[in-house]
Amino acid sequence: MASFPPRVNENEIVRLRTIGELLAPAAPFDKKCGRENWTVAFAPDGSYFAWSQGYRTVKLVPWSQCLKNFLLHGTKNVTNSSSLRLSRQNSDGGQKNKPREHIIDCGDIVWSLAFGSSVPEKQSRCVNIEWHRFRFGQDQLLLATGLNNGRIKIWDVYTGKLLLNLVDHTEVVRDLTFAPDGSLILVSASRDKTLRVWDLKDDGNMMKVLRGHQNWVYSCAFSPDSSMLCSVGASKAVFLWNMDKYTMIRKLEGHYHDVVACDFSPDGALLATASYDTRVYIWDPHNGDILMELGHLFPPPTPIFAGGANDRWVRSVSFSHDGLHIASLADDKMVRFWRIDEDCPVHVASLNNGLCCAFSTDGSVLAAGTQDGSVYFWATPKQVPSLQHLCRMSIRRVMPTQEVQELPIPSKVLEYLSYRI
Repeated sequence: MASFPPRVNENEIVRLRTIGELLAPAAPFDKKCGRENWTVAFAPDGSYFAWSQGYRTVKLVPWSQCLKNFLLHGTKNVTNSSSLRLSRQNSDGGQKNKPREHIIDCGDIVWSLAFGSSVPEKQSRCVNIEWHRFRFGQDQLLLATGLNNGRIKIWDVYTGKLLLNLVDHTEVVRDLTFAPDGSLILVSASRDKTLRVWDLKDDGNMMKVLRGHQNWVYSCAFSPDSSMLCSVGASKAVFLWNMDKYTMIRKLEGHYHDVVACDFSPDGALLATASYDTRVYIWDPHNGDILMELGHLFPPPTPIFAGGANDRWVRSVSFSHDGLHIASLADDKMVRFWRIDEDCPVHVASLNNGLCCAFSTDGSVLAAGTQDGSVYFWATPKQVPSLQHLCRMSIRRVMPTQEVQELPIPSKVLEYLSYRI
């Protein structure tokens, strides 16, 4: 397991500048809480970007138009500015799939967002139902919003219309994630200590309740092949679930504080978890080994200090789609960009009061949300992946660690395929 190296000269680390900002409109009244932007999300096809502006408002903007606005008007794009406002209308007919801006009133404070897209050949798992209220086509794009009152609302991205209202959680819905396989299976993580599995192709029927967390569940993420789910929460909890059988695979031990974010690598061979203990761990989800530790405090804190108020809580972590880079966001007002083969940041950026981050679908931009409901964007480090890395990702997409270790290949190649060098 790698650890954070001796302190790096700050002059050697490249500091990035934002390429754009989406600033939340000024609140009509002053509130101490409720304005936070807990989640930012990009549509799977890259067509839309969504974020919570605070209180109960979610904004959907066409991502390509958003980037164009940054180029035309500089970095700042105040979301209530009429001069920069994107065209917005309820679309129908031939205009349905043309990206349009929407502002959605969710009715309560929004804690989580997730996009889901449909693949027609992925049928509902509920085979006994012959009639459905909704028949989602190939071009369907949905947005799920998790609310303060425990409800989950499902919206049509193209029209901004409410489709479903899922009611079963008893506390805040802290995170949402759709299965990447187009099945429209949705998993929700809540402060009521449970994860719930919903089948949107069966009109939002709740299929299963996953129990095991003894405290709040903060985040959840599907593996790229949709077979595995990671959930993280308070009391150092990191759980892995088999999503074919809905059973727990294993609990990962290693963090010293609440674990608040998780993300799989694009090939599913790595799992990143972020914790208030100042660390991001990179795990092998197939055997539970910690492969790397990305430290946010030097020297690394003792377990007692890491488990308390250390001023370096890591709030969010995200894997880039190239499988080479990771972004993390911490309370020290820094966004860090890491490489999976280096244990110190390769780039950093300044950000006050950051709460969440996510890479764009093509991996070229990182978006980060803040406590005041705004979003900031950075161009991500550019690097052409090596042929070896591309081959490794291709192999690991279809082979778990146990199968890789059985291959009759040289030990160095085996270590490389296992992300141990």
